[in-house]
Amino acid sequence: MSIPNAFCVPGPSPQAVVAPLTHDAIFLVVAVKPDPESQAVVRGFCADLGALIRAVAFRDIEGNLSCVIGFGSDAWDTLVGAPRPAGLHPFQEVRGTPHHAVSTPGDVLFHIRAARMDLCFELASQIMARLGNAVTPIDEVHGFLYFDGRDLIGFIDGTENPTGQAAVDATIIGHEDAVFAGGSYVIVQKYVHDLTAWNALPTEDQERIIGRTKLADIELDDDVKPTSAHSALTTIVENGREVKILRDNMPFGSAAQGEFGTYFIGYARSPSTIEKMLVNMFIGQPPGNYDRLLDFSRAITGNLFFVPSVPLLETLASDPLAAAVSAPTASTHAAAGTPPVHDGSLGIGNLKGVPQS
Repeated sequence: MSIPNAFCVPGPSPQAVVAPLTHDAIFLVVAVKPDPESQAVVRGFCADLGALIRAVAFRDIEGNLSCVIGFGSDAWDTLVGAPRPAGLHPFQEVRGTPHHAVSTPGDVLFHIRAARMDLCFELASQIMARLGNAVTPIDEVHGFLYFDGRDLIGFIDGTENPTGQAAVDATIIGHEDAVFAGGSYVIVQKYVHDLTAWNALPTEDQERIIGRTKLADIELDDDVKPTSAHSALTTIVENGREVKILRDNMPFGSAAQGEFGTYFIGYARSPSTIEKMLVNMFIGQPPGNYDRLLDFSRAITGNLFFVPSVPLLETLASDPLAAAVSAPTASTHAAAGTPPVHDGSLGIGNLKGVPQS
């Protein structure tokens, strides 16, 4: 359920955010019903998720089964309350000309990955059986590996993903939000492609839209690559350094129904990085210089979730609002001129974190 201990991770153990990319995935988004009984069921389930993953994974120990659970802004308010992760808010829609990044409902995300779809499906089935009538399904997408990691538009996806320690540094919250150290943020969008129109383009035009060669997956030279290329607009540089995110996008579709799509899923230490990418894509940099891939690919969902650390997740079974925040925050110590003392407490009432050894 947590990431490999070989990597240096700040604070409590994270969920499997940087788990290896897999052959199959299920992306499951649900809404929590508003009554207290349903909310109690969801909180109780959080303490049991780790054991549920282990039980299903044991059927094939080489199947690399993992599951990450994240909570939307409204769900956090309902299930946990204050304090809140610093970057958690509803997904911010982006209205450009002529394209629109929509914001859609969703309280809880389950990102299930494995080398086999049957493992993913079994875990998703067990999750829904356990949650029962406490939740309402919003969206379920079954993703698959397409040849050598390509999207259905024919280009390799996720080439610039960080690996190892760089992936941890890009995705796992540290001292900047110490109460929620070990957590992460994830943004998901479901895109559907007009493959008929896309495939009518010459390969050279497709490559200029993406910013990479189609066969060899080599980035185009800057003197050839348009400033509107997808790879150019999704590169975020701050203080002279590129800020990375971790993508685990998957193709999905139905050949009979003519549905061909990509499920975008990006993990980041702060949601602002992906939000800047989306502004660049949909509005343009400068405005009007938007991502021409959007002429062939339409976003039909959009959500932002906070992924709590493992210890924080496992404590949600207790009522988080039963006690007031008791631990002093980092800002309190800063105001007093004294260093914070890390005793393993997350400072969220009954929610107690266990520092990673």
